[in-house]
Amino acid sequence: MTSTAARTAADLTASELLAAYRARELSPVEVIRDVLDRVDRLDRHVNAFCLVDENAALAAARGSEERWSRGEPVGLLDGVPVSIKDILLTAGWPTLRGSRTVDPAGPWTVDGPHVARVREHGAVLFGKTTTPELGWKGVTDNPLTGITRNPWDPTCTAGGSSGGSAAAVALGMGLLSLGTDGGGSVRIPAAFTGTTALKPTYGRVPHYPASPYGTLAHVGPMTRTAVDAALLLDVISGTDPRDPWALAPAPPARERLDAGVAGLRIAVSPALGYVDVHPEVAAAFAAAVEVFARLGAHVEEADPGFSDPVAAFEVLWFAGAAKSTEHLGPAERELMDPGLVEACEQGARASALDYLGAMGVRNDLGIRMGEFHTRYDLLLTPAMPIPAFEAGVEVPAGWPRKRWTSWTPFSYPFNMTQQPAASVPCGFTTARSEGGARNGADGLPVGLQIVGPRHADDAVLAAAHAFQQATDWHLRRPAL
Repeated sequence: MTSTAARTAADLTASELLAAYRARELSPVEVIRDVLDRVDRLDRHVNAFCLVDENAALAAARGSEERWSRGEPVGLLDGVPVSIKDILLTAGWPTLRGSRTVDPAGPWTVDGPHVARVREHGAVLFGKTTTPELGWKGVTDNPLTGITRNPWDPTCTAGGSSGGSAAAVALGMGLLSLGTDGGGSVRIPAAFTGTTALKPTYGRVPHYPASPYGTLAHVGPMTRTAVDAALLLDVISGTDPRDPWALAPAPPARERLDAGVAGLRIAVSPALGYVDVHPEVAAAFAAAVEVFARLGAHVEEADPGFSDPVAAFEVLWFAGAAKSTEHLGPAERELMDPGLVEACEQGARASALDYLGAMGVRNDLGIRMGEFHTRYDLLLTPAMPIPAFEAGVEVPAGWPRKRWTSWTPFSYPFNMTQQPAASVPCGFTTARSEGGARNGADGLPVGLQIVGPRHADDAVLAAAHAFQQATDWHLRRPAL
């Protein structure tokens, strides 16, 4: 890893940046100028942002600079640039959710709980990142802002639905981002872009307004490192009176980051018993498992023992999509992503009995995973079974099914169980010679998923941190 002096401010982690502020080596104003310059130069290649507010960012950075000059920083993120996925309410900025059916006029006067917390902790908010319309699918394109692309290969997707946030973090266009995850939406793009993301235990991060996707939808940190993910999680965790499902405050995740994995019982499931995995993804995953064994964990191959719950997940997910659009008429639906319209129609056909049946599957899955974690502290799987594919489509060319859920089988089960799950980079595919990766020896990123029992967010992050201390995949940057 190069020294901080050899990199620009936008290349630092949030933790490094805060240390530089304390040492008076950097100022928040020069940092946000570097970030904004990078957005200006690079976002044209990936389309990660739907809004950038330079004036608001500079004003917030100047306020932070004054506080640091007095030795009076506020909170844990004073002066750190943070972007917000355009699903989350942000006062002063429209939240259009990637849809032409949302009125930009607002009014936009309310921060969601998570956005309010990062403001309270002194973060410099500078823009909103792209999402598929209403966050409905695992890639990021929509009728309003177009296609978001992968920084490692702009012909490929960045994943979704938090694809804009992942692409931004990968390129140093902001050090931290707030994303959402209802079926893999922070973990899918993290795996495709070589970044780090956590879907926390449901309720650890309060949410308002309630998602139409119900208790499948989580808010989580998107960063480059587990250290920064723990920092951002600690900021956005806690209670909020607007969320009746919010959990009581948990001990700071930062305090247990160095716990390591020595002595832990770790289950390894290369395919969950039913997934076809790309050979290069399987090889990178196997190499990652060996790292945990070298670190002293008791590693054992073991499947949790459930069958693919995709049918139940689709009932829950598409019913949520139908609910979120029930107020729209035929003319407005003409403006929508056609795939979303189809998903809404499918969801609207589900009966109350269908929904309750899907909830029964979800309950049984949660019970099974609860029992599984009496025997294993953590579960390792690939984050994705395939590398990133062509941008602008919902499924890869020639894929046998048409919905995104068919290529994300490692992610949505753990939304159904509400468990914490992280994706961390663990390797690359082989570089392609034509029309593919443009970064020398590396191809496309591969992600490792670390799953813990409910409320074990700190253990998941400690395992991610231990892995990143022993590897350098998270330090690699796209050629862009």
